[in-house]
Amino acid sequence: MTRIQIPPTDRSPEVDFDFDGGRLAMRGESYPEDAAAFFGPLLQSLRGYLETPSLEPISFDLSLAYFNSSSAKALMNLFMPLEDAAAEGRPVTIRWHFAEGDDTIEEAGEDFAADFDHARFEMVKDVVA
Repeated sequence: MTRIQIPPTDRSPEVDFDFDGGRLAMRGESYPEDAAAFFGPLLQSLRGYLETPSLEPISFDLSLAYFNSSSAKALMNLFMPLEDAAAEGRPVTIRWHFAEGDDTIEEAGEDFAADFDHARFEMVKDVVA
């Protein structure tokens, strides 16, 4: 499947979905003008990727310094197919990165983590030097 690489903008995160390697990543800030237009193709590609049964592990690293409510909904839409894949036996790890002392992003990650029963959700505190 084609790798998706999108450079960051002032309002949208860097995206690197390496489907062949089972590595997904988003970094930066997320408050695009049209969250559905930004995240829709990502969700469609992710679903297409997951249609082929596999037991290859998937990791999704998220390091978002800020995101708005429409991005939060879009993230949950990305997480749900991953949770479904994990429920079917595929190893899925989601790593939620947050800066030390950023209680808002940490709490958002904890809220997301509560919705997972099958995928592994790891909270990763990034120490700022």
